[in-house]
Amino acid sequence: MIMMMMMMMNKLSNRHPFLVTLAFVCLMVTGAGPGRATGILQDPVKDQSPAAKPDQKPGQPGQPAKPAEGQKPGQRPPTREEIREDERIKLDTDVVTLTVTVTDPYNRLVTGLDRQNFEIFEDKVKQTIEFFNDDDVPVSLGIVFDVSGSMKGKLERSRDALRAFIQTSHNDDDFFLVGFNQRANLLAEFTDGDSLVNKLTLVDPRGQTALYDAAYLGIEKVKQGRHNKRAILMISDGQDNSSRYTYGELRKLLKEAGVQIYCIGIVEMGGGSGGSLDMQGQAIMEEISQTTGGKAFFPRSAAELEDATTRIALELRHQYSIGYTPTNVKRDGQWHKIKVQVKQLKGLPSLKVQHKEGYYAVTRKN
Repeated sequence: MIMMMMMMMNKLSNRHPFLVTLAFVCLMVTGAGPGRATGILQDPVKDQSPAAKPDQKPGQPGQPAKPAEGQKPGQRPPTREEIREDERIKLDTDVVTLTVTVTDPYNRLVTGLDRQNFEIFEDKVKQTIEFFNDDDVPVSLGIVFDVSGSMKGKLERSRDALRAFIQTSHNDDDFFLVGFNQRANLLAEFTDGDSLVNKLTLVDPRGQTALYDAAYLGIEKVKQGRHNKRAILMISDGQDNSSRYTYGELRKLLKEAGVQIYCIGIVEMGGGSGGSLDMQGQAIMEEISQTTGGKAFFPRSAAELEDATTRIALELRHQYSIGYTPTNVKRDGQWHKIKVQVKQLKGLPSLKVQHKEGYYAVTRKN
């Protein structure tokens, strides 16, 4: 086409030089040259690729946004649910949580109370309740069972009492078993209640009693439970004579652990050669339970023993969970005493409140 136009211009050049010049200009404007398509000129800005824009800032269209703080390149940003969970974990590191049991003067459980019915004091300073729950939630629970020689003649009824306890527990509870004589051993990992009781079927009680070591092992193990609520049931006559840990070391751990311990003392009250040891064991078990917000029972018959285990199972299912952020924010390792009380309710007698005695204000690990 271009060759034909050139021939025509040569013929016209001699007759009409002005038309030839005009035609040449039109060719240049329309871009009808080699390698170019005719049409509207492209916008040079739209034709430019993002990589060719040196002035574009990160985050503008055409470039990937800068990763958020703490986010690795190429990693997706956290979802809203993950952010909320992270905030909950951070909150838990500052909130002091308590498991609280309320009973009337006849030792009956009191349920149905609300947040406004409670008052919390730390070192005699009133605190603001920020968390409250009274749901029947499952528990991770350790059974610390005495199989020493001093339990001869007591083992069978102790097994029966444990079976009654498990039958009354929450369906989703999980249990582990620590058996002890002169040594404490983990006999069963977290499992269901029936499997745990079967582990005690062929036990032959013998040897000495490492009660403190068994309690220590139970406290460390229960921290691995899948439920947030955790407790220990200790069944023994309380006669420790073989532990590596001292009672002072165990008592310090009890204060730090935040785990409720319920004790059932299989003791023979009254005279006899073992009477004084039984009394000493009773005092120790009472202190262990009181320190942790649990309770100790010393049944004198098989019926009382079964009643005690059933009572503990029901109590674990009808407790209040209460949390507050201390007004004293110092993490100085000091002991802080806690007192929880129920406001006087019209038409009701004074109620008894059971909870752990306090906590050490230490810096918590992330």
